[in-house]
Amino acid sequence: MKHDQARALVRQAVQRIVPDADFSGLAPDEGLRDAFELDSLDFLEFVAALAELSGQELTEDDYPALVTWDGCADRLVTGAAPVTEGRSR
Repeated sequence: MKHDQARALVRQAVQRIVPDADFSGLAPDEGLRDAFELDSLDFLEFVAALAELSGQELTEDDYPALVTWDGCADRLVTGAAPVTEGRSR
């Protein structure tokens, strides 16, 4: 997954919670919770939507990375990388 694709998924996930969310002018490092007035339950719904859209498991350990648009995208990009270590042949 490329960074732009990941950012599009973040946008879609936010728009499931805040349908009229406007990303124009949103800085890549701006907090999503503040920008879109997400409370704790909204944030959990956002994380669930992002996990569903991306097909990746997102846990509480990921929450610190999921606070900004670029942080979310970076997490999705690195999480989408194939894991080759530890596989037996």
